[in-house]
Amino acid sequence: MVFREAVALRKKPGRFSLQIFATDLDKDSIDRARQGVYPANIAGEVLPERLGRFFVQEEHGYQVGKEIREMVIFAPQNVIMDPPFTKLDILSCRNLLIYLAPEMQKKLLPLFHYSLNPDGILFLGNAETVGSGTGLFAPIDGKARIYRRLADVAGSEPVEFPASFFPAQQWAAPLPAGLPGGRTPTALTLQALADQLLLQRFSPAAVLTNDKGDILYVSGRTGKYLEPAAGKANWNIYAMAREGLRYELGNAFQKALRERRTVTQAGVRVGTNGGVQTVDLTVQPLQEPEALRGMVIILFADAPTAPVTKPKGKPRSAALASSRAEQELRQVREELQTTREEMQTSQEELKSSNEELQSANEELQSANEELTTSKEETQSLNEELQTLNHELQGKVDELSWANNDMRNLLDSTDIATLFLDAALNVRRFTTQMVRIVKLKPGDVGRPITDLASDLVYPSLCDDAREVLRTLVSRENPVAASDGRWFSVRIMPYRTLDNRIDGVVITFIDITAAKTLEAQLRQPRPGRETGE
Repeated sequence: MVFREAVALRKKPGRFSLQIFATDLDKDSIDRARQGVYPANIAGEVLPERLGRFFVQEEHGYQVGKEIREMVIFAPQNVIMDPPFTKLDILSCRNLLIYLAPEMQKKLLPLFHYSLNPDGILFLGNAETVGSGTGLFAPIDGKARIYRRLADVAGSEPVEFPASFFPAQQWAAPLPAGLPGGRTPTALTLQALADQLLLQRFSPAAVLTNDKGDILYVSGRTGKYLEPAAGKANWNIYAMAREGLRYELGNAFQKALRERRTVTQAGVRVGTNGGVQTVDLTVQPLQEPEALRGMVIILFADAPTAPVTKPKGKPRSAALASSRAEQELRQVREELQTTREEMQTSQEELKSSNEELQSANEELQSANEELTTSKEETQSLNEELQTLNHELQGKVDELSWANNDMRNLLDSTDIATLFLDAALNVRRFTTQMVRIVKLKPGDVGRPITDLASDLVYPSLCDDAREVLRTLVSRENPVAASDGRWFSVRIMPYRTLDNRIDGVVITFIDITAAKTLEAQLRQPRPGRETGE
């Protein structure tokens, strides 16, 4: 979610992809995390914008949206035993190293270094550090425990795969009695020696495997039960089981995993060195300790072989053949039962998958219907927009014609006209105005008081404000500095809705009339002499 939000905030667009590998030892936790379902009370902790964008509300809470769930791959993994993911940009391993021994931490840090890309980022917990791995990682933010991967160090030790490490027995410094030095053993040493003796002589042979049957650790002598298979080396328990043990072992192994309990198979006859040995087989899935969770331990214990009594009236070969046939029949029945159970489990899984597919099909049908409805609404809206566009284009054409008519009308009257708004700023003027007031197209919006004029009319602004106040037109003869005379008429500017929004000032040239009036007022010579 943070990745999506960060990409959305980028000023420069770009295509980015994100793939997250989320792993854990517990399969139940992985299955629960894969569902991505949270209770309804997260609405009080998650921002409404993030909740609406990345979550889908369900009956019992909220589920992470499909867009986010498809970016995450959940898988069970044991970081100690399983191969690592590689070519990672960021590796988050917070609050894990504190539960491991220092020796194990030294084994894991080179593995983390190998998994990351050059300049990759490693996140650790608040109480964790890279320790001795300072040559592998450099701190970016030491307080936040964020580290950057350094380049491969020359001469470094090769990484062990898998990163398995079983610490050796911790022996005390003093030697046992009788050894050189003459020192007596401590209590810890006696306990260690006793434990070692019990493990070597009295504990049953055992094999530790993963859930696929791959052998991880061998304890005791297992040669009587296991042998390397011919061909390419294969350390799988199924391939290494001796004759007679393979079927019983396979059935017990699968049953233990399926039912999550210990399964014991007694009296299994195993062929060894040309003879037959009776073995008690125990298969136990492990839940504790935490590091071994998900693994399986297989115990082999020799059992006394029952004496073979010769049946009366039957030869020895016939009795052996009958016993062998009974054993094979029992194995076939158990295999058939196991196959039947697996088939029932598969049928249930297929039924569940079929229900999920049906649900997905219904969702797709619903989405298809919504898309169809949206398409129809979009088409209807598009038609309305086209109609509105035609009407708007008609209005624009009418306005253009009206503007042209008004301009031609003003130019044909040859009357200088000035339009001012309510603040006495220039709104429009005719071309004849430039011969009276020094106007240019860039002066639109400027106050009339800022413009130079040839008129001797200092009260022009006061008269305009008075017209705005009284709504009564005013007309005055005004002289110009170059001898011209103009009849200045100031009228209110009325809009179509009868609203006053400024004034209109017209300037009519009356120079000829004023000149004639002056000539008529001059006295004639005959009148002065009395003729």
